[in-house]
Amino acid sequence: MDAIAKNTPTEIDIQTYLDERLVDQMNWYDQKSVTAQASYKRLRRIEIFSAATIPLLAGFVQIKILGLPFIQLVVGILGVIVAAVSGLTALNKYQDLWVEYRTIAESLKHHLLLFQTKTQPYGGSDEQRFMRLVTNVEGLISRENSDWSGYIRQMGEGKDQGKEPTAFAEPN
Repeated sequence: MDAIAKNTPTEIDIQTYLDERLVDQMNWYDQKSVTAQASYKRLRRIEIFSAATIPLLAGFVQIKILGLPFIQLVVGILGVIVAAVSGLTALNKYQDLWVEYRTIAESLKHHLLLFQTKTQPYGGSDEQRFMRLVTNVEGLISRENSDWSGYIRQMGEGKDQGKEPTAFAEPN
């Protein structure tokens, strides 16, 4: 974002904006989506495996290994793992973030493709097309940032009132 920071907005040319803002943001949202998806699926696999193992092991609770109730301990630990993973998944909202970030990344790609092919709403002169692109792209990013700000405000209010916030996302 060096060129964007050094120049005033009217001095940013189309290619600089595409490379240093639009493509950069597409990559950021894409990577965050991939990371959130991987975290969500990893935690869910752990939760599912642990939860599925508990009933199986429960049938062997009477067996002791070296005189210790080993199976009972394992069942208890698996129960703790299920509860902890479930709580982390709900707290961090990985699935919501995965979908939200993927949606934004794909929307940004869609706008870039429409712009590059001069397809509506990006018809007209280069200046008009560029202004529409910037307005649309910055609107998408701004909405996501507003969602994040609302989440932070709700976090503060939720702590005071014992409620959990409903918005999600983090700043880029």
